[in-house]
Amino acid sequence: MAEFIPSRQVQALPANYFTSIDHRINSVVKQGIDVIHLHTGSPDQPTPKPIIQAMNKAAQLHENQGYPPAGGTATLKEAISEFYMREYGVSVDPETEVTVFDGATVAISALPQAMLNPGDVMLTTDPGYPLYFVCPHLAGAETYGIPVHAEDGFLPNYQTIPEKILQKSKLLMLNYPNNPTGAMATKEFFADTVAFSQAHHIPVVHDFAYAAFGFDGKRPLSFLQTPGAKEQGIEVYTLSKTYNMAGFRIGFAVGNASIIRALSQFHDIDHSDVPSAIQDAAAAALLGPQQSVQELCALYEHRRNVLVSGIRAIGWDVIAPQGSFFCWFKAPSGYTSETFADALLERAHVAVAPGAGFGTHGNQFVRAGLLESEERLKEAVIRIKASGILNETPVQN
Repeated sequence: MAEFIPSRQVQALPANYFTSIDHRINSVVKQGIDVIHLHTGSPDQPTPKPIIQAMNKAAQLHENQGYPPAGGTATLKEAISEFYMREYGVSVDPETEVTVFDGATVAISALPQAMLNPGDVMLTTDPGYPLYFVCPHLAGAETYGIPVHAEDGFLPNYQTIPEKILQKSKLLMLNYPNNPTGAMATKEFFADTVAFSQAHHIPVVHDFAYAAFGFDGKRPLSFLQTPGAKEQGIEVYTLSKTYNMAGFRIGFAVGNASIIRALSQFHDIDHSDVPSAIQDAAAAALLGPQQSVQELCALYEHRRNVLVSGIRAIGWDVIAPQGSFFCWFKAPSGYTSETFADALLERAHVAVAPGAGFGTHGNQFVRAGLLESEERLKEAVIRIKASGILNETPVQN
């Protein structure tokens, strides 16, 4: 079979770090070993029935069986506007400040191409969601990860950005509640972000994927709630997590009209629009009863408490996340994220994601998801204790 060489752009893309992890985990599973999957980020609960019913009904409508309108249906965009006013007290114009796309990943990958030029820099946090470090390459741009630390709540200090980086920075990507750290933004931090954006004319994108999940009575803040934020940036929202609609592939962005316009223009050429029936289901989710969302948040908080308390009880000193559905645990002394993840997989048959895949400042941590049942989380703790890993000092090669 002939071998064809891909474009230089594709050749320059880094390999997917987590694909190799999946291969490693699958090699253990294929041996017939029961692995507890704490490495995954795919929601495990079903989509609420009223949303399924709304989509089934919408699929029967003749007007939903043709091409959907570019940028989203009027019904969904108006629902998004109502949702943001109800949930956050933020006013957005459904015509100029809202756009719809087939999953938040599409927006995250498209934004650097819509907003950056070759040689530009996108700022984000290190550690951070791996896609943030990859997608700017599609625009011939680079990523600079601002180091974040537990003692600072995993919030970046903009004063630490080197001047030569700052001069080339044309986009700032944030994500709170954060994947992988589970950290939440404060009002003060978002106010500092607006001031930083204004001072350097750098647009802000806030990836609000885990908007529904704040713990210990604290509700995640929308960036757009901050005075001046809508003038400086946008917020990307996905229904995948809030409503367990990961398979529906629908998300949206709201905020600064010029960024929304650029994103919409790029999306119109590079992607298809979301089927209208799915958009109707999304509108039903946003405007319908929110009890399922509250129950889901309570479920994740309970699972967090089960896992964190169990791990602390066996001698592993970890910090509980403030939100999201991930835990960010520091590996015991002597391990890297990868050697510890390997030890957990091989000896406890518990799969976690090595923090090295989230940036250079993640290499002393592992990410554990809260997407297994309470019973499986308890079993993971039992297995880790029984393996004896926590009582050993690893041999350095």
